[in-house]
Amino acid sequence: MQSLRPAPDLAPHRLLPPPAGRKARPRLPAILLLLAWLASTAGAGSAQAALQRWVYCSQNLWVDANLTALESTLRRAHQAGYTHVLIADSKFAKLGDMDARYFRNVDRVKHLAAELALELVPALFSIGYSNDLLWHDPNLIEALPVQDSLLVVEGGVARLQPDPPVALRGGDFANLALWDWKDATVVADTGTARVTDPRGANARIVQKLRLQPFRQYHLSVQVKTADFAGTPEVKLLAGNRSLTYQPLGVKRTQDWQTHHIVFNSLDLSEVNLYLGCWNGSTGTLWWDHARIEEVAFLNLVRRPGAPLEVRHEDGEALVEGADFTPLRDPKMGVRLWPGSYDVYHEPPRLQTSLPDGTRLRASYYHAMTVYDDQAMICPSEPRTLELLRDQARRMHAAWSARGYFMSHDEIRVLNWCAACRRRGLEAGAIVADNVRTCAGILREVNPGGRIYVWSDMFDPHHNARRDYYLVRGDLAGSWEGLDRDVIIVPWYYDKRAASLKFFAERGHRQLIAGYYDAQPERARNWLEAATPYPGIQGIMYTTWQRKFTDLEKFSEVVAAFPVPETWSQARLDARIRDRQFELHLMGRTELSYAVLTSSDLHAWELWQTTPATGVDPVLVEPAASPQAQRFFRALASSAVGP
Repeated sequence: MQSLRPAPDLAPHRLLPPPAGRKARPRLPAILLLLAWLASTAGAGSAQAALQRWVYCSQNLWVDANLTALESTLRRAHQAGYTHVLIADSKFAKLGDMDARYFRNVDRVKHLAAELALELVPALFSIGYSNDLLWHDPNLIEALPVQDSLLVVEGGVARLQPDPPVALRGGDFANLALWDWKDATVVADTGTARVTDPRGANARIVQKLRLQPFRQYHLSVQVKTADFAGTPEVKLLAGNRSLTYQPLGVKRTQDWQTHHIVFNSLDLSEVNLYLGCWNGSTGTLWWDHARIEEVAFLNLVRRPGAPLEVRHEDGEALVEGADFTPLRDPKMGVRLWPGSYDVYHEPPRLQTSLPDGTRLRASYYHAMTVYDDQAMICPSEPRTLELLRDQARRMHAAWSARGYFMSHDEIRVLNWCAACRRRGLEAGAIVADNVRTCAGILREVNPGGRIYVWSDMFDPHHNARRDYYLVRGDLAGSWEGLDRDVIIVPWYYDKRAASLKFFAERGHRQLIAGYYDAQPERARNWLEAATPYPGIQGIMYTTWQRKFTDLEKFSEVVAAFPVPETWSQARLDARIRDRQFELHLMGRTELSYAVLTSSDLHAWELWQTTPATGVDPVLVEPAASPQAQRFFRALASSAVGP
C-alpha cells in the first residue's frame, strides 16, 4: 500500500454547495465528505475503557538479567490496568550488529506482552539523542564550523597561530580585581577564588572576552571542593545566547582537579565568561588556574557535508594527500564506544612538507555535544537517511509492531554544517522535512501502522522556537512536517494547556506523557487540561529513571478520572489513492462506530458499522466511490469486547 497524504482540512461550511455564480472546483470523483469530530453515544463505561494507559520501559535487552526485571514490570503493569508499553533500547539502532541471543530476548518480550495483552510500541529514529545511530559513523554528528584558522609551518607541522591571541586577565586568581566583576560570595583566598556557604545566592566571577568569530577555543580551570552542595559551572554568554552546555562534573568533595570546556565562538566577537555556581547552599568551592586558548582540529568531523579546506594565506588551495598528510582525529567519537564523544583531548596535527614559515588558513567542522555527551546526528547527510531506512526495516522485521514511536526529541545542535546550510532552509523546515521523511519510511515498511512522536520539537510553546541551544535559526514551523495521522505525545507539564490546544486544533490525536519520576497525582492535572479536546488516546507513566514504585498509584489516579465524551469522538479522513477516494475512520481501538451518510446534511441513514480495531486508520469506504454528492459522519455506538 502506497503512502497516503491526508486530505486538506475541510470544515463543514466548506462542504456546502458554492454560492450562486461561483464556479465549483472540479473533484475526482465529484463527492463531498464531511470530516468532523462527533460526540460519542457510548456509555460512560465504554468511554472509560477506551482510555489507554501506557508505561515507558527503557531496557538493554542484550543482557539476559534485564529480562527478569522487565517481566516483573510488565506483569505489574498488566495487573494495574495498563494497555501499552513504549519500549526503548539503544540497541534498536544497532540490530545489524546484534547476535542470536538478542533476538531470542526480543521474542521473549513479544511473547510475554501477548500473554499479558499489552501492545508493544518500539521506539526508533533517535533524532536529538543520536549517539546510538552515530555508532555506525561518529562523523555523522552535526558539526560546528571553524573559518580561516591561521597555521604556520614549523618542522613539518602546521601549528596553530592564535589570530588574534585571546587574553584572560587574572586567570591565576592572584588579583580578583583583574576580573570585570564578581558576586560578594566570591572572595580571594591565597591565590584562589573561594565560595563558602552561598546559601542559594549567586556566586560568580565574570570577565568579558574578545574572540574571533567561528573559531574553536579550549578553556581549562582547576576546581577543588569540600562538601560543597551545588553545581559549579563555566558559562560563556552573549545576551540570551550560550556557547556551551558542557557540565564540569565536579564532585561534592574533591582535591584540585583540572576540568575542560571546549566551545565555538560562532558569529560572536565578544562573550562574557562566568565561573560560578547558581544553586550552591553549603560547603566550600575554590577556583584556580583558569586558561583559555584557541585550538584546531579537536574532534574534527570528516564527511561530505563537513569538508576540510586548507589553503595558502594568499588563497591557493592545498590538496590533501599531496600537500599535506590526510588528516583525521582518531579520538573523535570513540571515548567509550563509537558514538561516544569526549570534551577535550590532544588534537591531531596537520603534517606537511611545506617550507617553514608557510602561512596557511584552515576551515573545518568539529563535533559539539550538549550536557552528558548528547550528540545530534546531521539530518541533511544522505548517509543518515540510509541509516534510518535500514533501522526501520530491521525493527519491523524484529517486532512486527502495530505502531512505532519516533524519538525526535530535544534537538540541540542543528543547521551549522555545510550539508544543512546549503539547503537554504530555516532550522524548523529541516526538522519538518526530516520528520515527514521518517513518517514516510515507516509507512513504507508498515503500511497503515500508527506513528507516534514526542511533542517538544514541534510545539511553539516548548522547543519549536528561536534561540534554542546551539541551533542556528528558528525552529518555528517544524510542525508543518507532521500530517494529522501522526499521534503527538505532549510532555511539557508547565505549558500543558497550551500544548494540548495547539495540537488538537491541528487535528492530531494525542497521548499524554506524564509522571517524570515524581507526583503521580499530577496525572489528573494533565487529564483536566485535556478535557476540552477530542482525540485524547491515553496517558503514559513516563519514567526517565526506571522508577516504577508509583506504577499502581499512577494508574489509580487515571482510573478515578471521569473520562469526558469528547475523547471517544471519531474523525473521518478522506484521501485519494489511484485517483479514487478512500474514507478512513480515526477512532478509539476499543469502540465500534456507526458510519452515517447523507446527501443533504439533514436526513442521515446508517451506511455501515465498523470496529476501530486492528491497525488504524480503518478503511470504511470502498475505493470505487459513487459520483453523487455524499456526506459522512461517525458515532461511537458501542464498546467492543468484554
